[in-house]
Amino acid sequence: MSAPPLLFALLMWFVGTAAVVWLDSRPRATFARSFAWSGIAALAAMVALWWIAGDTSPGGAYLGFAAAIVIWGWHEMGFLMGFVAGPRRTPCPPGLHGWARFSAATATVIHHEVALAATVLALFALCWGQPNQAAPLTFALLFALRLSAKLNLFLGVANLSDEIFPAHLAYLKTYFGTRRISWLYPVSLLGCMLLATLAWRAAEAGSGGGAVTATLLAGLAVLGLVEHLFLMLPLKDGTLWRWASAERKPAVLPAATTE
Repeated sequence: MSAPPLLFALLMWFVGTAAVVWLDSRPRATFARSFAWSGIAALAAMVALWWIAGDTSPGGAYLGFAAAIVIWGWHEMGFLMGFVAGPRRTPCPPGLHGWARFSAATATVIHHEVALAATVLALFALCWGQPNQAAPLTFALLFALRLSAKLNLFLGVANLSDEIFPAHLAYLKTYFGTRRISWLYPVSLLGCMLLATLAWRAAEAGSGGGAVTATLLAGLAVLGLVEHLFLMLPLKDGTLWRWASAERKPAVLPAATTE
C-alpha cells in the first residue's frame, strides 16, 4: 500500500466537503441552480461508473472513488439545502422521550436516508459482476459512517460541532442528545478502526486497482474515525471549514428540550 491513494482520499474529502460548505452557505436563491448543476455532475459520474466498471487499473479505482464522492456531494447538498430531508420540519416537542423522540427525529431525515440507501443499491447494481467495485464500496462506507454519526448525535456526544449548521435546518438541533457520551460512541470508534484495519490488510494483500481501492477505503475509514473523535474532543471542527463558508449569521436554535 502506498501514500498516493491515501493523499487522494484526503484531497477528495477536503475539496468535496469545502465545496458543499461553500455552496450551502451562499444565498438561498442560489440553491436550486447549485443543486441542479450538481445533479448533472452526479448523473455524469453514474455514466462514468458504468463505463469504467470493468477497469481493474489503479486509474479505474481512482475514478470510481472520485465519482462516488461527487454523487455523495450531490446528496449532501440536497439535504443541507433542504430539498431532501423528511416530512417533519419542526423542532422536537418539549418532553418527548424514548421511542417517540426517535420516531420524530427519524421523520426529519428519513427521505434523505432512503435516497442514500437507494443509491447504494443502484451503484452495486450498476457494477454488479464487474471487477471495479470502488464506487459502490466507497458510497456504502460513507453511508455507514453517516448513520453512525447521526445516531451518535441523537443519543448524545460531548461536542455537537454545529457551528456552521445551516440556519434553515436549525430545528434539527433540537433532536440532538445531551452532551454525554452514549454507549454507541465506543462501538462506533471500534467499528471505524476495524474497517480501516480490514481495508489496510486487503490493500497489502492485493495489487493493481484492487489494492488502490482498498487503500482509498482505509483512508476514508480513518477520516471517519477522525470525524467521530471530533464528537468527543473539545475541538470545533466547524472552524476547519469556516474559510470555505460564505458570510452568514449563525443558526438560531429553536426552543425545545432534549433528553
